[in-house]
Amino acid sequence: MPPEVASIEPVSGPLDATVVPPGSKSITNRALVAAALAGGRSTLHGALVADDTEAMVDCLRRLGIAIATTGTTMVVDGAGGRIPVATAALDVRQSGTTARFVAPVAALGHGRYTLDGAPRMRERPMADLVGALRALGATVSGDRLPFTITATGLAGGRAVVAADASSQFASGLLLTAPAMAEGLQLRLRSASVSRPYLALTVEVMRAFDAHVVAGRESFTVAPGGYRPTTFTIEPDASAASYFFAAAAICGGTVRVPGLGRRSNQGDLAFVDLLARMGATVEQTDDTTTVTGAAPLHGIEADMADLSDTASTLAVVAAFASTPTRVTGIGFVRAKESDRVGGVVRELQRLGVDADEEADGFVVRPGAFRPARVHTYDDHRMAMSFALVGLRIPGVEIEDPACVAKTFPDFFSTLAGLTVRSDSR
Repeated sequence: MPPEVASIEPVSGPLDATVVPPGSKSITNRALVAAALAGGRSTLHGALVADDTEAMVDCLRRLGIAIATTGTTMVVDGAGGRIPVATAALDVRQSGTTARFVAPVAALGHGRYTLDGAPRMRERPMADLVGALRALGATVSGDRLPFTITATGLAGGRAVVAADASSQFASGLLLTAPAMAEGLQLRLRSASVSRPYLALTVEVMRAFDAHVVAGRESFTVAPGGYRPTTFTIEPDASAASYFFAAAAICGGTVRVPGLGRRSNQGDLAFVDLLARMGATVEQTDDTTTVTGAAPLHGIEADMADLSDTASTLAVVAAFASTPTRVTGIGFVRAKESDRVGGVVRELQRLGVDADEEADGFVVRPGAFRPARVHTYDDHRMAMSFALVGLRIPGVEIEDPACVAKTFPDFFSTLAGLTVRSDSR
């Protein structure tokens, strides 16, 4: 039986669209942890409702935290840094943030907690986080999922963690630190990839009244817990990147309200790369607008700090007039799929000349051909490569349902893009 596919219809002219992406996954999952550890009721507005955040909600509920969801509003009754249950089986599904954030939360408890996830999540790195939890007093049965945490609470103190495979190890420890009796002094053993996500972690912690001193390679978190609050989550910059890229590829303008200069989401820097390629970018405090211009030209870009948008830049690069080289992203081979090798294979399937390199790829623009794109059960591959079909007829995306991980309505939002009235 052939796999389910989505056929992408080319747009009829330059875009003129306003897009409101769903709430930020990264902020939603950080806020859920802070709210769960706070002493009282918090309300999260604008939360993402997708598989990754549902995984977090389910795990926190299994740890005894009451969470009620109505639309994009989540009401969390925090347990004041305690874990109310002594045993729990936690399924993180395919969510890296859930795995790396919930493990330290479970270690605050007194009991046995098992963590497991989807087959790909069992392959993804966890050892550095596990080592830090052991150093802080937890007993952990393995270095990858599935494993069992035998916990007697985390007093806190000093910990060291690597950050060259994922910044989520450090973020998970930081988010849990206010609930540790001694707080936490955390040192990074290696330079951090995706460093803006650590700044985002600190921002969310401070919104719940945690006391954090952030340095370049070290963080100090005071004990004292979190204070419950009402918190509004802005649109997801990673989700917005697809529509900014659509403007660059198709011409015309795409506006995203709620996401502007005040945002600390690192992936919003994607628009700076589009500007370097020739697009026009305008920002206010709370809105970002991208207008495409022809021809785009290739660039060299180190994308270590915004790696989730690398596959999207690869697609934009295929429409440019000169080659593009992306570096600094070797670690994304261990994401939901190999986002270096997979990107190159699917570009080649579409007729584009592309090559893998040790820590990235090179894209050389050329003629496209129609193709059915393999997505490797990876939401970002599906969403990035769907953009090709806005310009090239005959593009199909396998397993479109995989976008439910972070953006369930992606394909309907893409199909709803409007074109300039004078081009209809």
